[in-house]
Amino acid sequence: MRRIAAALSLPLLAVMILAGCGSSTSASQDPNGSVQVTGAFGVAPTVKIPASKAGSKLAIKTLIKGKGPVLGATDSFVGNYAVYIWSGTTHKLALSTFTKGSSPQVLAADVGLPGLKKALTGEKMGSRVLAVLPPKEAYGSRGNPQIGVTGTDTIVFVVDLIKDFSATAAASGTHLSNGGGALPTVTAKPGSAPQVKIPARRPPTKLVVKMLIKGSGPPTAKGQTIVTQYVGVNWRTGKAFDSSWSRKEPFGFTLDASPAQIIPAWDTGLLGVPVGSRVLLVVPPVDGYGKKGNSAAHIKGTDTLVFVVDIVGAVG
Repeated sequence: MRRIAAALSLPLLAVMILAGCGSSTSASQDPNGSVQVTGAFGVAPTVKIPASKAGSKLAIKTLIKGKGPVLGATDSFVGNYAVYIWSGTTHKLALSTFTKGSSPQVLAADVGLPGLKKALTGEKMGSRVLAVLPPKEAYGSRGNPQIGVTGTDTIVFVVDLIKDFSATAAASGTHLSNGGGALPTVTAKPGSAPQVKIPARRPPTKLVVKMLIKGSGPPTAKGQTIVTQYVGVNWRTGKAFDSSWSRKEPFGFTLDASPAQIIPAWDTGLLGVPVGSRVLLVVPPVDGYGKKGNSAAHIKGTDTLVFVVDIVGAVG
């Protein structure tokens, strides 16, 4: 889950899932209802986990049945979640987007944990799902030391599915420009990643924000969860260093979050842009990764970056 555009911080669940997963088995419902969950959709759930050892089978239950679109196996969605680590006869809350100051996040149906993928795929938007994952359906025998999960821990998820997005979601507004001249030229086929050609000249020294496609949706606002597709290109090399398109997974972040979730150019350049738009951002170092650059993406502290960003959704 490499998210170069969000180098300042990964979404909470992305951090939790980075360590990988175990083997796959068939799902079953929880016949005993050992984990009890109450609360309305969109509100922090009350979760009661018994003071006893968890069972060895994957337990999945749709607590609230939504009426929206079905989450496909290759789709992503905006959602809220609470995650508990169940260790022996004790448990603790590990992560939650329901807490004050948190926002919904963009997650893929194929989130990297076998049991959670089974629990979410095929569910309708507006649903709340409980998934109790034994080790073999979560992190396997290795666990996840980064977040304190051992190889014998069970993971409990409560997930609210808010809005669905396909892997090929893209800008859908009125075409205004392809850039060009002193700016990069952007071309694209419907449903595919934009191609960016860098001009043979020095880059601008100040942030450039240019609307290529103007959407017809509401303007983005501070605090919203913004859903995007993007490609990032280094002006110096002319090569792409990151792309949500190549991962087939839209990227989401909270606009103008504190602490920031994205580079300054995104917070500045994407504020107030109508949903459905495609925006060209030419980003000098001061508005990108600063003097340190980003070694993981081979970005130097003097590099100007180019992003083509499609705003495909905004929630909140």
